[in-house]
Amino acid sequence: MRIVQVCPYSWDVPGGVHEHVRSLAGQLRANGHEVLVVAPGNGASPDPGVRIVGRPFAVPFNGSRAPICFGTFEALAVRDSIDAFVPDVLHLHEPLSPSVGLLALIFARVPVVATFHASYDDSLDARLYTWEARLMRGLMKRVKVGIAVSESAARCIRDRAPVPIRLIPNGVDVQRFAAVRRVNGRRMLLFVNRLEERKGFAVAVRAFGELAPRFDDVDLAVLGDGPERVAVETLAPDVRARVTMLGHLGMDEVPAQYGRADVFLAPATGRESFGVVLLEAMAAGVPIVASAIEGYSAVVRHEVEGLLTPPSDSAAVASAVARILEDPSLAQRLGEAGRRRAQQYAWATVTRDIEQAYDEAVAAGRYGRAS
Repeated sequence: MRIVQVCPYSWDVPGGVHEHVRSLAGQLRANGHEVLVVAPGNGASPDPGVRIVGRPFAVPFNGSRAPICFGTFEALAVRDSIDAFVPDVLHLHEPLSPSVGLLALIFARVPVVATFHASYDDSLDARLYTWEARLMRGLMKRVKVGIAVSESAARCIRDRAPVPIRLIPNGVDVQRFAAVRRVNGRRMLLFVNRLEERKGFAVAVRAFGELAPRFDDVDLAVLGDGPERVAVETLAPDVRARVTMLGHLGMDEVPAQYGRADVFLAPATGRESFGVVLLEAMAAGVPIVASAIEGYSAVVRHEVEGLLTPPSDSAAVASAVARILEDPSLAQRLGEAGRRRAQQYAWATVTRDIEQAYDEAVAAGRYGRAS
């Protein structure tokens, strides 16, 4: 099958939906499909299987920064890239985002599969999303199969668009993370994500500040970047010296950081539909302390693969981390359970479900350009 995947996020920025698309494209190719990825970016891609169709810019939205790549040049580039490839199916990620996914939906001439990754709390942003979905209701009827990565994401779209939804979670390269070798030495807490309020980085910093005097052999490593990086400057100088800010690393460098970790921190404040970083930590056998929010509790079960704490409660995070650091048997039990659960999210398994969605969409038939 010839498949075009359309990703709304900048292809040259690590993490998030684009890593999902990158991994899925690789698994689909391994399964014998021909795949073209269409995405915005800040420069040409060296990968012949990726077509960059414009430069994105970010705007604050839903507690994060949403990429926008929408205009006449981008529209023509998306249309021409898809038409030249002659796909059997289009797979659009977040087609309601004002980016290349929506442009691809406008020009769609073949069956469309759409994946919805987002989750919204009751907010002005949620109302704007509802308004946009209603405005695009006619176009959304072109989506033959909708995929939601979690029940939270499914509920977000069900009442907003006339799309048949099936649940297919994000995947993880289990072998790549399971193969990391544990490194002995000083103990380490690990935070991996964008450094913004929604991801709870400031909560993690406050928790480390509470833990540091009690555990003088424990450091904090931070993989990611963003406006909340300044939170570490609130720490006392001697504690700040025990925080390593790694910034963005290449995907080949990421697994080694999990291999060094004793506890993984994911204290997001809300509006998370899933948690790929949780899957990575579980695949690496690292016990997790995460927020008890819907998108995370669907992946990590309390007292099974990790410990869940109330959102924005740094004292609860510190207490949960201390439990794991002081109880090696608990840490081992959580880590081993995580490795077992991660197998359910292996890309080979997830991709089979997505391929079934493609078959269903193609079976629904082709149609012409909208008038």
